[in-house]
Amino acid sequence: KNRQRPRPKIVTLSDAAALRIKEIMENSNKPYLRVGVKNGGCAGMEYVLDYADTPEKYDELVEDNGVQILIAANAVLFLIGTQIDIETTKFHSKFVHFHT
Repeated sequence: KNRQRPRPKIVTLSDAAALRIKEIMENSNKPYLRVGVKNGGCAGMEYVLDYADTPEKYDELVEDNGVQILIAANAVLFLIGTQIDIETTKFHSKFVHFHT
């Protein structure tokens, strides 16, 4: 039989990132959080988070660590093989990603 291996996840979420996403979604009336990219920031790309009612045509749905997020088509290549985490300093808290 032709058994397809499950595709590896595009991204994984740290415990802290999953917890923060759960907190964000509790205050939202939309079912999804979408991660996308736009031009800007130090590295030339900046990550943008939006609430979404439904996945768009080429969005990838990622389920990890008890939460679901949508990865916009334009962000997949930038995020593939990375883990999303939370970076907290005295002045801010933000999502970051790094290769696992």
